[in-house]
Amino acid sequence: MNKPIIESRNIDEGSVVASRRGFLKTVASASLLTLSGAEISNAAIKSDSPCKTLALNNIHTGDKLKLTYFEQDHYIEDALQEISYVLRDYHTGAVHPIDPALLDQLYDLKLALGIDKSFYVFSGYRSPRTNAGLRKRNRSVSKSSLHMQGRAIDIHVDGLETRKIRNAALAMRRGGVGYSQRFDFVHLDTGSFRSWQV
Repeated sequence: MNKPIIESRNIDEGSVVASRRGFLKTVASASLLTLSGAEISNAAIKSDSPCKTLALNNIHTGDKLKLTYFEQDHYIEDALQEISYVLRDYHTGAVHPIDPALLDQLYDLKLALGIDKSFYVFSGYRSPRTNAGLRKRNRSVSKSSLHMQGRAIDIHVDGLETRKIRNAALAMRRGGVGYSQRFDFVHLDTGSFRSWQV
């Protein structure tokens, strides 16, 4: 199993890992219980790769992570917790379980694009409070955003045109695919297949 590589801006790496692990043991592991075994199993069935690795870079917190989250037909709970932490609501610090099906979507998008680069994350989990605040400033933010359920992510890949990322995501015909040319990111979610541009 690959060990996670975690970095954080302006903080000693050792203290970040230690505090993160302590935090995850007390909070995130309990929140992962909201995902039923059936949900995790169903997400696993959709992909036939024996080992899945993702690299994520949260542009707001500076957190970077590269790890294997799926191996030997099972999701790795510690890896899911690490990912949930990196994709936390950076406004409030709230951590929420990220849907494994969303991670599989990202992994399959990585394969479709033929890349082994980090996904730069603009937004992962959003608390209802954060979502409401964003909606006040921008009416294109959905009142019932799947970000609030850990089922959506906004991404960019350095060196790739965002339009190319969007087209590859659309070709997969899975979940929602939004495209923001102005802010240069692609939105992915695990809802029904649909697409839009803002």
